[in-house]
Amino acid sequence: MSRIIRIAAAQMGPTQRTDSRADTLARLITLLEQSARQGADLVVFPELALTTFFPRWLLEGQELQDYFEKSMPNPNVQPLFDRAMELGVSFYLGYAELTPDGQRFNTSVLVGPDGQIMGKYRKIHLPGSVEPRPGAVYQQLEKRYFEYGDIGFPVVHSGQALKDAIIGMLICNDRRWPEAWRCLALQGMELLCVGYNSAAYDPNGGDTESAALRTFHAQLVAQSNSYMNACWSVAVAKAGNEDGSGLIGGSCIVDPDGQIVAEAKTLADEVVVADCDMDQCLQGKSKMFNFEAHRRPQWYTPITEQVGAIIRK
Repeated sequence: MSRIIRIAAAQMGPTQRTDSRADTLARLITLLEQSARQGADLVVFPELALTTFFPRWLLEGQELQDYFEKSMPNPNVQPLFDRAMELGVSFYLGYAELTPDGQRFNTSVLVGPDGQIMGKYRKIHLPGSVEPRPGAVYQQLEKRYFEYGDIGFPVVHSGQALKDAIIGMLICNDRRWPEAWRCLALQGMELLCVGYNSAAYDPNGGDTESAALRTFHAQLVAQSNSYMNACWSVAVAKAGNEDGSGLIGGSCIVDPDGQIVAEAKTLADEVVVADCDMDQCLQGKSKMFNFEAHRRPQWYTPITEQVGAIIRK
């Protein structure tokens, strides 16, 4: 029998710095309801879905603290959990996490149809810098505001609600690093959920990267890594002109052959849905990417023993 999960990629348009948290949460609930009306079992929201992408600003004090969630769920977010439970829908949500001991992480959670958190992930591949770049209008200060994720790459065994799918989570820049996908795939991952807030320009400076090129790259990594790890992936953007800074769209659902089966067409709030059969992963996992039969990890040691490239002559 097939193991089909109907999945919704719930792309968000921009969230401005002046938007209220209540208005943003209402948008998320609307996207959830739109997804449920289309029969979705699982809804994937973007990275930092509850706020603007605040690492573009130099912030401190209470203004910075206000972007973080001290618990999940909490009274400000509980209506989303409650509505999802009423609808019997699971969801992935990205947010800024403040732990009880003061650590800050760029985090995502996978929530079951009963409103309970099934799994958590903390972003490991943080882009940008600690100190602002001189003269830059918009910064990329994730290294300033977040610590590197400290729980590795866990998978979620989803249970009957999601057809016993083995689910992994990444956040934004993580999706560009094949090691992250492979660590999840080595645990049997069948579905990867990833939210992102990716600039429509080169966030590190320069003018060689257009919005079109960056959108192509965003979809390329989802397609290539889905193929190489024989898994489905759902990559979901927060997009559009946010506080004067452009974010790419390109939200998509990709099958284990690397083909896009559903794709957002706008830079606004938009839901795209696809029926994703987890058993479709078996072809790749048992043949071309049968890890047990074909991997040779004794030759992969440079991946874990060094960081930068070493030129050997």
